[in-house]
Amino acid sequence: YPQLATFSFSTMDFSSGASTPSSSDAVCTLNTLQTNASLLEQVRRERGNPQLQLQAMRGFLERAGLSVEDLDHLNIIHVTGTKGKGSTCAFTEQILRSYGFQTGFYSSPHLVQVRERIRINGKPISKELFTKYFWQVYGRLYETKDAYGGSMPAYFRFLTILAFHVFLQEKVDLAVIEVGIGGAYDCTNIIRRPWVCGISSLGIDHTSILGDTIEKIAWQKGGIFKPGVPAFTVKQPDGPMTVLKERAEEIGCPLWVCPELGEYPADSGPLHLGMAGQHQHSNASLALQLSHSWLERRCLPGMCPATDTSKGVLPAAGFRPSPIMVKGLSDTEWPGRTQTLNHGPVTYFMDGAHTTRSMLACVQWFSEAAAQQERTAGGPVVRVLLFNSTGERDSAAMLKLLVPCHFDFAVFCPNITEAIASCNADQQNFNVSVENMLTRCLDNQRSWHLLNGQEEKPDSQLLISRDTLPMVASGQRSETLVFPCILSALQWLSQGRDSILAHTDTRVIPVKPSVTAKAAPLRDATSIHVLVTGSLHLVGGVLKHVDPSFAC
Repeated sequence: YPQLATFSFSTMDFSSGASTPSSSDAVCTLNTLQTNASLLEQVRRERGNPQLQLQAMRGFLERAGLSVEDLDHLNIIHVTGTKGKGSTCAFTEQILRSYGFQTGFYSSPHLVQVRERIRINGKPISKELFTKYFWQVYGRLYETKDAYGGSMPAYFRFLTILAFHVFLQEKVDLAVIEVGIGGAYDCTNIIRRPWVCGISSLGIDHTSILGDTIEKIAWQKGGIFKPGVPAFTVKQPDGPMTVLKERAEEIGCPLWVCPELGEYPADSGPLHLGMAGQHQHSNASLALQLSHSWLERRCLPGMCPATDTSKGVLPAAGFRPSPIMVKGLSDTEWPGRTQTLNHGPVTYFMDGAHTTRSMLACVQWFSEAAAQQERTAGGPVVRVLLFNSTGERDSAAMLKLLVPCHFDFAVFCPNITEAIASCNADQQNFNVSVENMLTRCLDNQRSWHLLNGQEEKPDSQLLISRDTLPMVASGQRSETLVFPCILSALQWLSQGRDSILAHTDTRVIPVKPSVTAKAAPLRDATSIHVLVTGSLHLVGGVLKHVDPSFAC
């Protein structure tokens, strides 16, 4: 990072925010916390002894000038889960903001810009605030690092500390905090006194960290419970529900199970949600219970304080939502989750599903939403899958669920927004090489061939470089392509028919004539329906190019 040589930490006034570098400098500096070798080794050691993670987090918090006692003043709603925790937080934040409270909202990951992770009143903090508070926190940690063996917090830890600092400085009325991974040893779990906790739907994910069974994962998620603090969860399978019950009894908190959304009596018929998909109903129900509990404990007019301190699992009542709650559910927006963008003949269906359970929900949503549009298309419709997955996730299992959607093209690309990076520091990931990302794409292509009963290409024909991409698998019933970046994939599948994409980036990445020829059905189709899924990072990269509100 050559730009870091242009200033000196030791001579900067971090406390006032004066003379600080730009927001882009801040993001580039933040990215250095991804790849520091000593940090990675520290994380590996702590995984063997998870309690060290929270001890380390407390130490970093104190070095940043904060304490766990400070966090007691944030009026926190703490939410974890495998599927839907972000959507639950979005519903909850919107409901309470609709009451007039100033809200803070910390979530992960971001789609396009890292500032999305830290929101005030539903909007990402401004570049000015991000820059100011970033250097305040980073400066304090940097100035004390020599006394602590040169250690700096890793990327997510730093952002968590920064979020707490921002919410305290901006004096929010409440903070909705989404857990990163797990719960018990997640760095957000230094919170001691949340007002209410929530657990969304559980499933299998992050098994190397949380365990290889849903029961082990439930134990980790139940770690956010606090003595005497009400907790709510949605209906879970018997195994994990038993674990959550045992955790609640062990910790000493009442645990409530949310009713179905249809059990909330509403004056104007069924509740309308701002996010599409049947799976959002349980998230909305959990959000209603969390916001209602928070309002009760805050003693708003017409509401009484909660007094039930029972232990065990109790059924939560489906109360009558207030008009403000009803409006909050309807107004909720959460980009990249069951989101549809119509750009003339090209329609993007975007959902960051990255587990088998979330992919099942995605397939159901896409099948219904696409079919509804196709009934009135008035001509041929081409379906395109744009897919990528990251980490340890089982790509083949997710792709298997997508086969019944009958895609005409399956397109794979890494989470690289464009071949020539520009204004793109927010989406850089230095923890995995480009070669590994492209190899993963080829593995996904091979899985798609096998799942569709197509003959697999010999390994020698699957070797690629950035010079030879994209590559088309020939002689197949369903065409598959691998591209080196998201922009090149979008340019190919849209074939110049997306006016937004054409105007936001004029650079056209050349492809071979044989690849251009394969696109004839896309050029002739009345409509092109593109499902973008498998990774929130992929969805974010697509939004960067096709949604002007996410432009740099």
